[in-house]
Amino acid sequence: MAYRCEATSVAGFVQQLAVGYIAHGYYFYVRGRIPDHKDPVATDRKIIAQYAIAVSKWSRSRRKKGGHASVQYLRYGRFYVILATHGEHPFFAAEAKQVRDFRKCPLYFMGYSIGCRPERGGGRRHASVRMQKELLQELRTQFQQLAVRWSVERLGHALRALPYELYAPVRDQVRGILRVVNRRRKTAGLELLPPDVLWWRRVPVKPFGEFSTGETAPFRRKFVRNRPWPSLVFDE
Repeated sequence: MAYRCEATSVAGFVQQLAVGYIAHGYYFYVRGRIPDHKDPVATDRKIIAQYAIAVSKWSRSRRKKGGHASVQYLRYGRFYVILATHGEHPFFAAEAKQVRDFRKCPLYFMGYSIGCRPERGGGRRHASVRMQKELLQELRTQFQQLAVRWSVERLGHALRALPYELYAPVRDQVRGILRVVNRRRKTAGLELLPPDVLWWRRVPVKPFGEFSTGETAPFRRKFVRNRPWPSLVFDE
């Protein structure tokens, strides 16, 4: 089977990066963008061959036992990431000045901050996906301004339409926006938005294929998954 590296959606890229790679110990990374004049597919082949990435899981297992790192490659559009586990590998020498660690330096991509953090209470580390701070502040400001101008239904629809996959940290951030809205509405003597106005489940997608929503929700996002950051612009 050919090595799959081209994510077909922002949601798929983020899911594969966080759940497929970071959660399995791929902590080191290099990010980059393929120039407009170059063929992304040709660049894929070059990088995959350069670091011998397209190997079986059995080969990766043998490498790990021998103290060697495993390397993965992931691309969305012209943006790409090369990832590696602990161990020896030519990747670290070739990319020495550019290598970052998800545990210390999150990757910013399309409004997301993707990193690796310890569990609450100091437990084991896990992948962490949340909205960037700047984006979150922008959204809070926008929703605070509209809290007393829009109806409960319209505000609820706007919150449900936020184009960010509902990983646990993102859910917490959206709850924070909801609290901002309700504080403003309470001060104005308006009806508050109930907690169940929001959609709280993240729906897995197929990183390298069409979206797989699993189930249909009444207010599932229809058109916003691939918007660039800043993505939410309210139309009056």
